[in-house]
Amino acid sequence: MPKSPADLIRPEILGLAAYHVQDATGMVKLDAMENPYALPGALRAEVAAATAAAALNRYPDPDAARLKARLKAAMGVPAGAELLLGNGSDELIQMLALACARPGAVILGVEPSFVMFRLIAQWVGARYVGVPLRADFGLDLPAVEAALEREQPALVFLACPNNPTGNLFDAAAVAQVVARAPGLVVVDEAYHAFADRTFMPRLADHPNLLVMRTLSKLGLAGLRLGLLAGAPQWLDQLDKVRLPYNVNVLTQCVAEAVLGHADVLEAQAAEIRAERGRLAAALAARPGVTAFDSAANFILFRVPGAQRVFEGLRERRVLIKNLAGSHPLLEDCLRVTVGTPQENAAFLAALDGALRN
Repeated sequence: MPKSPADLIRPEILGLAAYHVQDATGMVKLDAMENPYALPGALRAEVAAATAAAALNRYPDPDAARLKARLKAAMGVPAGAELLLGNGSDELIQMLALACARPGAVILGVEPSFVMFRLIAQWVGARYVGVPLRADFGLDLPAVEAALEREQPALVFLACPNNPTGNLFDAAAVAQVVARAPGLVVVDEAYHAFADRTFMPRLADHPNLLVMRTLSKLGLAGLRLGLLAGAPQWLDQLDKVRLPYNVNVLTQCVAEAVLGHADVLEAQAAEIRAERGRLAAALAARPGVTAFDSAANFILFRVPGAQRVFEGLRERRVLIKNLAGSHPLLEDCLRVTVGTPQENAAFLAALDGALRN
């Protein structure tokens, strides 16, 4: 008799739920931290010309050398550091976890944080340890230091700004974690364009530090391009678990073209930062709503009856992220992406209706 999945699939995989993406058809889509602005027409024409000339019949440059040079300049990668590219930062997290998943290896993070840190650790068979944040979502440094000593993790992930809370952790506390960690520390800067701080210049000071970024939040989510910056001694080893040709021809040529106009992306990020301030003030002005400070392109807020409010927003064709029930610190919490002024106005009007119900 043919075997069933229960006979062949690892028990920890059988116990997982697949990553779920909400259907956004016909919705004002404010659930996925995307840049709401399209590229300008002239730049779209340049991108179209670049893709028209792409050699789709050939494999892409396996090292993406030209793209890496553009990324180093655009991202301020310091001299002596190198880059490893991935199909989004998710693939980079997977490469890191695969490479470090010795028998008994521990991957450490804080919670709540980016769900893929925990999921990918489980996928590769590593033990994941999540250290709770403080009630104000700050880094509980004594608890993290105790976990470092107790667990001796091979790999530590810290998202700055953090997702889904939106806050930056204290820079001195993060530096202390890097200094105390027995293994690698990856600072995930997916939202760096909306914050006023980065650990990229500190790569030379900390040989066990890696900085991870993505182009997804900058307006190129459809490309799926992530980058990991750090010392060559680490990236050379991590490159061994990278699948060949993992960054396709179209991603490479489009990213090269757009990064030649980094001022366009920065102007869009500046508009999102301005809208974030206006949206946060509007949320805080609504009775019963608590909006948390954000250094990202989204805002976490708490409202009584979050599930009911979330459903009320869906009924009004506005889609955000419902975090209630995902972690004790996120009780009654929802997360909204900062959209265009028109999208934000539609969200606020729908929120007012949902709050009245």
